[in-house]
Amino acid sequence: MSADGVIDGDWEYRPLRLPPGVSRRAAATQLAIHAEFAGWELSNVRLYSDGSRRVLLKRRRTVGILPGLST
Repeated sequence: MSADGVIDGDWEYRPLRLPPGVSRRAAATQLAIHAEFAGWELSNVRLYSDGSRRVLLKRRRTVGILPGLST
């Protein structure tokens, strides 16, 4: 998976790595910001023995307006 994310069918995924020093409360706040302002939701969390976390966020794909000529 690339650092930018993956598109799979109707969903797009974005990995996020949280370093060991990030508290649980700070991690929850950061994820809430991603959810509130960018539409991401939690797909998976892995907690490693060194205290770091690997978070996988997902959201439904949306068709954006492409720049170009309009009629």
